[in-house]
Amino acid sequence: MDKRFIYADNAATTRVSNEVLNAMYPYFVTEYGNASSIYALGRNAKKAIELSREKVAKAIGAEPSEIYFTSCGSESDNWAIRGTCERLASKGKKHIVTSVFEHHAILHTCQAMEKLGYEVTYVPIDKNGFVSAEDVKNAIRDDTAIVSIMYANNEIGTIQPIEEIGKICREKGVVFHTDAVQAVGNVEIDVKAQNIDILSLSGHKIHAQKGIGAIYVKKGISLPNLIFGGAQERNKRPGTENVPAIVGLGTAIEIATSNISEKRDRVTVLRNRLIDGILQLPKTRLNGDRDKRLPGNCNISIEGVEGESLLLMLDINGICASSGSACTSGSLDPSHVLLALGLKHEVAHGSLRLSISDDTTSEDVDYILEVVPKVVKRLRDMSPLWERILKGESID
Repeated sequence: MDKRFIYADNAATTRVSNEVLNAMYPYFVTEYGNASSIYALGRNAKKAIELSREKVAKAIGAEPSEIYFTSCGSESDNWAIRGTCERLASKGKKHIVTSVFEHHAILHTCQAMEKLGYEVTYVPIDKNGFVSAEDVKNAIRDDTAIVSIMYANNEIGTIQPIEEIGKICREKGVVFHTDAVQAVGNVEIDVKAQNIDILSLSGHKIHAQKGIGAIYVKKGISLPNLIFGGAQERNKRPGTENVPAIVGLGTAIEIATSNISEKRDRVTVLRNRLIDGILQLPKTRLNGDRDKRLPGNCNISIEGVEGESLLLMLDINGICASSGSACTSGSLDPSHVLLALGLKHEVAHGSLRLSISDDTTSEDVDYILEVVPKVVKRLRDMSPLWERILKGESID
């Protein structure tokens, strides 16, 4: 078996595409003006920013005036929750509704708000990885400031009933925010039709560079500044604009949303081959719903192996994968998402997330399905617990 290089961790980050890189290049070397300057070089930079704003808005069904550029999805998430809470605190609205399996950019922000005296309700998920719209409805109170439910989960890929949740929030007069970092470019998004008030997105998940994101804020909602120091982004987000990155994001989101259905169909076929192939191994289970998931997401728990060892051995064989969220890869704790599904700690520890993209080929999938069973067998052969697992004995 010849060693290859297969990148199967696109949920963590994506490569910058050639189209994006080419679009960015002039703004590094020739069109490098400060967008706040009044001479031609600065005006050219400003025009490029506004064109990208139009592209981002079009991709999600928004107006350009409703888009603000940020440094990343995490900043956008923070701004959405902290800004909304600050704006509505004087009206006595100090309650937040979110789910137990959000990205840590949401969960840690909510925990910070709790320390400031806010109350947070964390709605559960079912065994297939879905938030119930009814649970969200029941969690909303008279003092609820914001509901924040992610569009699609970063670990298990489940796509949530966003339109239904948004409708409930609209009827109850509560601000609805969704972290759509994983969803943009993979599903069709229309913030108006889906009753979304605030949406977060990030460039590095759709083949733009790291360090650029955006937030959609519905017209009529005025978020207080998260940071201060300048008049950029219509006085809302100070700091000299990162023009190359903004241009890259505009190019990337335009490409990512131009052929969603075609890309989804092709990638889903490859994903299903991965799922079916790995599930042939004994003592494995798919995490998340089989169908209502992101097209490139494959998350499977493999009993009798430890996630870190699995990733290291796959890396030796040229395969980049993940075991849970890359943002918390330094932690030895099992994934909070998998625990929320009801998995035992030892099962959650052995999860494998393969997230493929439109770059992935059928030959890549063949190689993964050739390597994974061999790696799993080797790890299980070395495990003192595998025989006990096969016999059904408790390993607590």
